[in-house]
Amino acid sequence: MITEEATQAAPAPARATPGPSRPAARHRAWDEVPRWHIYLPLSVYLVFTLVPFYWIVLFALRPAGSTSLVPWPVTFDHFEKVWTERSFGTYFQNSVLVGLCTLVMTTLVALAGGYALARFDFKVKRGFMLALLCSQFVPGALLLVPLFEIFAKLQLINSLGSVILAETVFQLPLSMILISNFIKNVPYSLEEAAWVDGCNRLTAFRIVVLPLLRPGLIAVGSFAFVHSWNHFLFALMFLNNQDKQTIPVGLNTLMSADSVDLGALAAGGIIAAVPVVLVFAFIQKWLITGFSAGAVKG
Repeated sequence: MITEEATQAAPAPARATPGPSRPAARHRAWDEVPRWHIYLPLSVYLVFTLVPFYWIVLFALRPAGSTSLVPWPVTFDHFEKVWTERSFGTYFQNSVLVGLCTLVMTTLVALAGGYALARFDFKVKRGFMLALLCSQFVPGALLLVPLFEIFAKLQLINSLGSVILAETVFQLPLSMILISNFIKNVPYSLEEAAWVDGCNRLTAFRIVVLPLLRPGLIAVGSFAFVHSWNHFLFALMFLNNQDKQTIPVGLNTLMSADSVDLGALAAGGIIAAVPVVLVFAFIQKWLITGFSAGAVKG
């Protein structure tokens, strides 16, 4: 039987001492913003962006002379007209050839030049980098006269090779800068380890560095392809025959001083836009990774 004295002598149970209280989470300013303040501007921007595309699709799919705001009944006569009667099939092939050749040449030359800028030190390196950066401020129109004189002496006028060379020259400065930043993010110790294992510089670059540059190469190549696909000025100035023209020049032929065939022009615009949209849809992940990796030096 527990007596009163034993009860009083028993020590009281220890109370847990409260630990240091955590500071209350600070609410950021944008946490208190109502959702409609965010969604409303984004919705307006989305509508502003998609409405032009809807009008292009509308004019391309509805019959000629129709004023309906809905493309019904759907017709593909405008696509057939521009593809066969307006030679857009030939324009499409020429644009693909120019784009792919520009992509390959720009990537290869920029890869070699970017590696030299990233791994070697030479006296005029800073001046050369400054010249590359300053060349981005020169518009392409200023290059027309000297390029035309050079291509005329090389007998490249009215040849797709002139457009390919011009597009490659125009894309090289930015591509070399981006590639050099990509290579700087690859640790130099990886190449040194490959040299110790018996590889020469070219083999070490091919085995160790090149696989790590895949996002950067895709970013640079896609940028060169899209720019050459959409560029109008060089193809207009250096190509004379209709069977040598590219899609941007072909779109210009659909407009005249007297009238514009809106249906054919819209169909041609969709033909010109679909390949670029598909390319970006497939390489989106690599493109974002590549540009973010080349934006800063690791």
